Amino acid sequence: MYKYYNNNALGLFENDCTIRAISLATGNSWDDTYQHMSNLARIKGTMMDDRAFIINYLDERYKKVPTYNLSVGEVSAKYNDNVILITMNGHIVCSKYGVVYDSFDCRERKAEYCWIVK
Repeated sequence: MYKYYNNNALGLFENDCTIRAISLATGNSWDDTYQHMSNLARIKGTMMDDRAFIINYLDERYKKVPTYNLSVGEVSAKYNDNVILITMNGHIVCSKYGVVYDSFDCRERKAEYCWIVK
């Protein structure tokens, strides 16, 4: 299942999928998540949308589970008892209890990595 979701603080459509997904998964506000990620990236000397930075951030905090070459929708359905973060080529999304929340329907895209947040 898919549900439209955009928690950008100003309601804009920006390249902020990392902030949107992590804030939804953790229950923190978009602003707080933006500030947190920005501060960590600054300390590491990188940009907060850097792929390696994001993957390392998630690996340090959450359990990574295999995606078995499934689509985002299939991974969401497989872990429908959990809150998860799923990466795909150039994007990250949050699925809560089998519902993919995003500003567009990405369920058919191939999942790359998945972390269980709750």
